[in-house]
Amino acid sequence: MKKSLSIALSIMLLAAVFVSCGGDKEAKAEAKAPVTTTTTTEKVAETPKPETTTEVKAQTPTQTTPEVAATTTPAEDEGVTFTLSNGAEPASLDPALIQGVPEHRIFMAMFEGLVTVDPKTANAAPGLAETWESNEDGTQYTFHLRHTTWSDGVPITANDVVYSWLRELAPETASPYAWFPTMFLKGAAEYNSGEADASAVGIRALDDYTFQMDLIGPIPYAVDALQHYSFAVIPKHAIEEFGDKWTAPENIVSNGPFLLKERVPQSYLSFVPNDKYWNKDEIHIDKLVILSSDDENTNYNMFTNGEIDWITNVPTDKLASAKMKDSYQANAQLATYYYIFQTEVAPLDNVLVRKAISYAINREDLVEGVTKAGQIPAWGIVPPMAGYEALEFPFDSEEEATEMAQEFLAEAGYPNGVGFPTLEILYNTSEGHKQIAEYVQQELKTKLGIDIELVNEEWGTFLDDRASGAFEIARAGWVGDYQDPNTFLDMFMTGAAMNGGKYANDVYDTLLQEAATIENPVDRLGVLKTAEDIIVNEDCAIIPFYYYITINMIDTNKWGGWYKNTMDYHPYTGLYLK
Repeated sequence: MKKSLSIALSIMLLAAVFVSCGGDKEAKAEAKAPVTTTTTTEKVAETPKPETTTEVKAQTPTQTTPEVAATTTPAEDEGVTFTLSNGAEPASLDPALIQGVPEHRIFMAMFEGLVTVDPKTANAAPGLAETWESNEDGTQYTFHLRHTTWSDGVPITANDVVYSWLRELAPETASPYAWFPTMFLKGAAEYNSGEADASAVGIRALDDYTFQMDLIGPIPYAVDALQHYSFAVIPKHAIEEFGDKWTAPENIVSNGPFLLKERVPQSYLSFVPNDKYWNKDEIHIDKLVILSSDDENTNYNMFTNGEIDWITNVPTDKLASAKMKDSYQANAQLATYYYIFQTEVAPLDNVLVRKAISYAINREDLVEGVTKAGQIPAWGIVPPMAGYEALEFPFDSEEEATEMAQEFLAEAGYPNGVGFPTLEILYNTSEGHKQIAEYVQQELKTKLGIDIELVNEEWGTFLDDRASGAFEIARAGWVGDYQDPNTFLDMFMTGAAMNGGKYANDVYDTLLQEAATIENPVDRLGVLKTAEDIIVNEDCAIIPFYYYITINMIDTNKWGGWYKNTMDYHPYTGLYLK
């Protein structure tokens, strides 16, 4: 079914929402005093009720403790060792400077914020904060911290939380994810942009073990978002002593379940349990080894040989055999694979050219003939989730899509590709990314007469070039930071650090900014849907290809405490050898 909302409709919808739910919000916030009932995890997949205080009893993450302690001893006699292949070499270990999935897996080993992740649901669970509560309109949260310490024995206080969050936001830190807290915290955007000083940020330590944050609106997914590393808590005293060398193994101070013991660049990182961790009784691994390897064939062979316990991808040509193994773990994921257009570079600054390229790529053939792992063809950037349907394809057949693509290109001045310049597609080194890029290259040549050159870079360089906009078309994959459509949309706001394509649309920005202030969940999701329609259908700034299926291989008959979940988050706390 053809479907595309106009910008005029976007503005009308936004205005209607403002009239219906924005009028009494300020008065309500002033009239009601904070509620002081102990709370914890909000399950954002459920219908949020921001007009009342969320009250849930605090619980530790769902875990399974082994009945008998593991006794298997590796050759090095170091107790139980768990080894995983993490893809590329991490670009950094500093939580304020990281931005990728490989870095996130390392972060979960070393650090813990106010909340951690429940391994079964991927929702927030108590971490450094044992309990919390919100005021009635959900615009202010107060967290009560555990009496615990850093790995060196120094107490962790609410002042450490304040320091960490302000460091993330400080313009001089140049954090690639500083934009993320600005979507939640009152005054954070002004501080990060240099328009105000740190005192403008709505966070404070009420005492050594009580931390409070003010939100820009009644954001229903706020607590779940605190799992993200941009809300990490880091050691001020170690950073002041060691400067940018504070994450070296000999200097590192952390508060997570594991402590970095050794790092061999381009090879591996090894960790030992942190005996100061508050939940140390749920650590059943004596050594954690995280390999830095993006060679999928090597990783797969090492797994089948018993040298690796967990791999996070499978080579396409090995999928058929992998699926026959009990260790094959596939699951739907809240994630999207897509390409980004550099919208400031000709001829991609012409929306007709961008539409021609997007409409010419057959997503169904891509997932059935290239990726072959059960991925779901996508037209929109937001995967379907509770209360939110995926964008529909705006054509009825691939034949129609091809005709539309050719018409768009001709209207742009390049009939049958005549006179069209050669474009480059940038991707990070991976056989899977290469195969997808080759498919796109062939589609555009066959259907539009466009020539494409493929450029691959190692992970760190790729991230830098994509963030700076040094590309024409670049691959990307986005795993939701929390279970809400907003996490797939806010990174494309004008000037956002993750917006390497330089996309800019004032209406889009306004919709997202105001969605954060809307209490009615149906109205809020409607505004987000309008914003998605603008970036995908009106402006075609990105090319969503498919919604991910996570592919992991781990023998859950051997290892307990590892569970499939929609976020593909797998904490090491509670993991044990059966």
